[in-house]
Amino acid sequence: MRIYKAKDYNDLSRKAANIISAQIIMKPNAVLGLATGSSPIGTYKQLIEWYKKGDLDFYEAKSINLDEYKGLGPDDAQSYYHFMHVNFFDHINIKPENTNIPNGLEEDAETECARYNSVIESSGGIDLQLLGIGCNGHIGFNEPGSAFDKETHCVTLSENTIGANARFFASRDDVPRYAYSMGIKSIMQARRILLIATGANKADALYDSICGPITPSVPASILQLHNNVTIIADEDALAKILAEHDIMPGGHLIDRRDGTDK
Repeated sequence: MRIYKAKDYNDLSRKAANIISAQIIMKPNAVLGLATGSSPIGTYKQLIEWYKKGDLDFYEAKSINLDEYKGLGPDDAQSYYHFMHVNFFDHINIKPENTNIPNGLEEDAETECARYNSVIESSGGIDLQLLGIGCNGHIGFNEPGSAFDKETHCVTLSENTIGANARFFASRDDVPRYAYSMGIKSIMQARRILLIATGANKADALYDSICGPITPSVPASILQLHNNVTIIADEDALAKILAEHDIMPGGHLIDRRDGTDK
């Protein structure tokens, strides 16, 4: 695990975009696992800018999104399908048929989850998975208590997550209660994982995920077991970690209390 401190959100976004662009340059037909929410918007903006300058080409790339609200269709302004097109896909040359998002309008959860697992498998697996982190440590929509061995599944959203996402809807009551999400097993099978975090409200979750025990009560803690994880976070999100640790060149975390390498 490598951890890098960003000066601010713009710096975080550039650093994350650098890693994703390097993946595309090294492997033009890379499979990108993509995330939604406020955290990656700046990263997508930076990638779009470089594409428009001619520095990046997404024509051969494929994308597989983490999740979608159950019950929301592509035309709904709060769907993640809409989010991805407005914030990324409509501004680059990725082929529409190479973009994949769970079908929120599929009523039968077993059918949709099986279909999406097949999409991931037939793609050859995800080369780089972009993640945000929830204030309760969730990744994707894998809430605290989620089993680590799940693939795509239908999630009942926690009150914490509903409250955090209510700002995107007219009211809290309008937030869907269910979502389709890649499971933690699916995320952990990605060849590389890039997690971004910004703001003081993520400090507890980030600390528990990196420095705490590996436990389903903090879903992101499982990332400690992955062999290729990069975390980019601003100083506010890293505050609790930096109170006890130093980030060394190369992104390694050293505990100042005993000198151990995290």
